[in-house]
Amino acid sequence: MPKMKTKSSVKKRFKVTASGRVVAAQAGKQHGMIKRSNKFLRNARGTTTLCKADEGIIKPMMPYSR
Repeated sequence: MPKMKTKSSVKKRFKVTASGRVVAAQAGKQHGMIKRSNKFLRNARGTTTLCKADEGIIKPMMPYSR
């Protein structure tokens, strides 16, 4: 059986944890920081885990993840 392809855009943006959850960067931090509140910027540091509905979209694009 041929190998399945992983979406290149997905493998660059997401990572799967050992428990199977999908980790992604926080949204809304590419530009326009001046108009964002300090609370938003503080809460948007680092990464976050996706909700179950979004995981269902991402996981089929990563067939060889855990």
